[in-house]
Amino acid sequence: MKNYVMNEHISGQDVKELRKSLGMTQKEFAAFVRVSLRTVENWERNDEITGPIVTLAEILKRQPKLVEKLEVPPKGRGLRLWYYFDSMVCSVIDADEVSREVKVYNYTDKPLYQAFGVNTEPTFEEYEAFLEERCFPKTRDKMKLELKRLGLPFYDPILIIEKTEGRMAGDRFWIRIER
Repeated sequence: MKNYVMNEHISGQDVKELRKSLGMTQKEFAAFVRVSLRTVENWERNDEITGPIVTLAEILKRQPKLVEKLEVPPKGRGLRLWYYFDSMVCSVIDADEVSREVKVYNYTDKPLYQAFGVNTEPTFEEYEAFLEERCFPKTRDKMKLELKRLGLPFYDPILIIEKTEGRMAGDRFWIRIER
């Protein structure tokens, strides 16, 4: 069995100092670590805290910029697409169809998991091609039957992705659309 350089517990003062060093309120910190506000309040009043927060606190002390890397920017106009591999968010794509602008935020350093690979500034045409790749092709045999099965009146990649989550056979990538 391996050993790790980790504390077995931390104090409430440690949690409070970490939270403040990250520039977060108790409510923001609670949202970040996925616990209730009451849990953070209890931690900050406690002398000895154990559990996963101990390891997370150690990681955040050593890598405070991690918080910035994980922050999702405010949603702009248009659509927001969340591109996942299993349950991991790989990329967030903001697309404005009126101005034909696309902005991509990658949350992994691995290009194979990023929505557009090494391309960090895709054009709107590349975005449209990406959407079509996550659907069945327009030229599919009996396409009208497939559209009818999905309850769609016509071929539209966004509508298809909303129905299918952009899942492809044997593929672990998928998309959630936020309007």
